[in-house]
Amino acid sequence: MTRLSAYLLPTEKEAPADAEAVSHKLMVRAGLVRQMGAGMWTWLPAGWRVHQRVVEIIRQEMDAIGAQEMLMPVLQPAEPWRKTGRLDIDELFKLTDRKGSELVLAMTHEEAVTFHVAQTVRSYRDLPLILYHFQVKERDEPRPRAGVLRTREFIMKDSYTFDQNRAGLDAAYEKHVGAYDRILDRCGLEWYRVKADVGMMGGLGAHEYMAPCAAGENDVALAPGYAANLEVASAQAQPVSLPSPLDAPELVQTPGLTTVEQVARELGVEPGALLKAYPIVLDSGELKLVLVRGDHRVNEIKLRGALKQDFRPAHVEEVTQRLGPPGFIGPVGAEVEVLLDEAVEPGGYVTGANRPDAHLRGVEPGRDFRFHPVDVRSVVAGDTVNGAAIRIEPAIEVGNIFKLGTRYSEPLGAKYLDESGAEQLVWMGSYGFGPARAAAAAVEQFADEHGISWPRTIAPFDVDLVVLGKEGGEERAVADRLYVELQQAGLETLYDDRDANPGEKFADAELLGCPARVTVGRRTLAAGEIEVQIRRGRESRTVPLEGAAQAIAALWRELP
Repeated sequence: MTRLSAYLLPTEKEAPADAEAVSHKLMVRAGLVRQMGAGMWTWLPAGWRVHQRVVEIIRQEMDAIGAQEMLMPVLQPAEPWRKTGRLDIDELFKLTDRKGSELVLAMTHEEAVTFHVAQTVRSYRDLPLILYHFQVKERDEPRPRAGVLRTREFIMKDSYTFDQNRAGLDAAYEKHVGAYDRILDRCGLEWYRVKADVGMMGGLGAHEYMAPCAAGENDVALAPGYAANLEVASAQAQPVSLPSPLDAPELVQTPGLTTVEQVARELGVEPGALLKAYPIVLDSGELKLVLVRGDHRVNEIKLRGALKQDFRPAHVEEVTQRLGPPGFIGPVGAEVEVLLDEAVEPGGYVTGANRPDAHLRGVEPGRDFRFHPVDVRSVVAGDTVNGAAIRIEPAIEVGNIFKLGTRYSEPLGAKYLDESGAEQLVWMGSYGFGPARAAAAAVEQFADEHGISWPRTIAPFDVDLVVLGKEGGEERAVADRLYVELQQAGLETLYDDRDANPGEKFADAELLGCPARVTVGRRTLAAGEIEVQIRRGRESRTVPLEGAAQAIAALWRELP
């Protein structure tokens, strides 16, 4: 019997002083998790039950698409990571053993699984293949925060697909789309799938599964029929009023005015009528000048994707030597390639004049400077997609899926012989899902001022049975019998048999957030009834004592 009197559930009245996220506060207060160090968390028994219920949903859906479960090590040789170019990732834990061998603590398992596939797959007959595991990941996270949402150690489900070609990869990717859709639905979360940046994973494309909530560390751009991480979102910019055109650029003195706001105010134009200059230096050493509207911001992830290589902001001395004084640089007369954001419509703009304390107005892209069009700005709320305004919401990333292509199979030698005997590279996909993040997202989305309110599919227990009565009394005898009947009805039940006052028991039940609280007390027993409170909404009702377990089970099955 799961009796609370003998169960490790250390509830707290106060949240940790450093907790900001709702899930951080409540998961600690409800006795689900405890912190051991920065970004290092222990799952206590009730919290681990939640985690493992999410895991079981994931496992069922992975098995349903033909995936095969395995387990790969966290501690790995560094050499495969060196071959894929990922050994220098700052967040990757690196260490050396007593013999001097270089090792890593894996933050993901592309290298490991590709290493094994390269050794075992020989023929097209060995493909397609879907492999997955649940494993601890280690990440040298610079700023752990928000409880279990951003940690240095966590458990993740990652699956990997191996196919003969792009068509096979696309089919495997769609299988995972369907599986992930079902996982999120079964976990009872509000969610959406968004277009995403491939990031350090590399490859041909990616999507993220987002759960909207205030504690989310990702911003998502949403419109009817459109969803994308703000890192990659594109949209039609809101129009800006431009000054009347000029026959040629006109020099204006702007002493000491180096910000968009200062210049716009001085010249009586909207900030969006300025072109903001962002000089960058590529890995190759080439200097380029990126221009966006004055009311927009450069999105460095989109810019990196457009360049197809890394870059850094130009240093002051580089700007001064190649263009002009910082704060007054612009495209007219610049002897560098200009990248102009696509949101800049035709017309006359204000730009820096590449000389101290001066700007140009009436500058027209194409007429006064040559440029290469790129989409490199961050979209903002109110921009449109197909005529519909975008809104931007914070969200938790609970899963991600990537089309890796041959990004890992090529450096690690994962090849197969096709039907004609020719050697081909294996095409891969990678698919991650965080059970801890799904659990935290559920807390964030459904908690109220009294505590957690779990979706019934991932709650630590289906029912919280509370007895109000002393040992040897009628209430205790009825509760003991009802506990057994609830278990027999298929409901996992936490039995609060503590010698505590009703207020404490009710407060802990609401904090823990099981979908239904069943109370056995003198008043309702006298009426031949049992009280049931639905946690979400805190609606109370009664069921007859006779057949109470079956009535409660039927009620539970209707809960969200």
